[in-house]
Amino acid sequence: MSASIESMFYVRETPWHGLGTRVITAPTSKEALEVAGLNWKVVQEPVYTEADELIEGYKANVRDSDRKVLGVVTNRYKVIQNEEAFSFTDELLGEGVRYETAGSLQGGRKVWLLARMPQDYIITGERISPYLVFSNTHDGSGAIKVALTPIRVVCNNTLNLALSSAKRSWSMIHTGDIQGKLEEAKDTLFKAESYMDNLGKEFEALRMKKMTDKQILDYIEILLPLDEENATAQQKKNIIRLQEDMKMRYFDAPDLKDVGNNAYRFINAVSDFATHAAPLRKTANYKENVFSRTVEGNPLIDRAYQMVCAA
Repeated sequence: MSASIESMFYVRETPWHGLGTRVITAPTSKEALEVAGLNWKVVQEPVYTEADELIEGYKANVRDSDRKVLGVVTNRYKVIQNEEAFSFTDELLGEGVRYETAGSLQGGRKVWLLARMPQDYIITGERISPYLVFSNTHDGSGAIKVALTPIRVVCNNTLNLALSSAKRSWSMIHTGDIQGKLEEAKDTLFKAESYMDNLGKEFEALRMKKMTDKQILDYIEILLPLDEENATAQQKKNIIRLQEDMKMRYFDAPDLKDVGNNAYRFINAVSDFATHAAPLRKTANYKENVFSRTVEGNPLIDRAYQMVCAA
């Protein structure tokens, strides 16, 4: 696992992010807490100086299992326990929800879970499975985030398009009326069907938008630009390799050969590249970064989508 992955599991086949320990069947929330190594709580304790003076207005978030300090936060910060995150998702998706992956990053400072939503969708003749991702931080560095992530089942790549017509994510900070905000999150995420319906309409529109081979090549050069004047020989070689990889995913991918020469095929090729292509340098946390885009969205896919919409 990457250096920043503390604990994690995944079900059956290795997921697109390539992280975690394999289990055979998707666990329930109680089982997932155990197998993901998230069966611990955060307790808040006062903070003192070296001279044993109390620091007013701040508390330390401490993991009860090993007394590790996850972060120092203000008194206004309210903890959302790992168990509460699973309970929230259980309630949202209904009894019997199964978790595909969950885990801990950066020594427990960040945790997440990913659950498969109960209904698959057939969009442009393909099966798209929506997943719910819940991401939380225990160090005060970020908000609680919940997002819908559609995944194209045949090749396991994410299709997180930033649609103007429907929202796919929601976030909240760790202050104020937490329970009220979670209720608001439920209202937002019950609109998942609206997002999937709009995604289907958008895919149909992209299928109708024909693209020439020259347009595809031009767009790839825009997405992966080559600086002829200032780039070193090695940098040029690297960019050309990436360009060729993306071209292959458009022109030669077996799963796209019957789709036609259109914008939908191009978006899928870019998505496949963004989800699965090996980076030029494999940093310690590059797989974690691939997974994080499940929540945040992928800027490369978004830019490709914006380009074809503007054409």
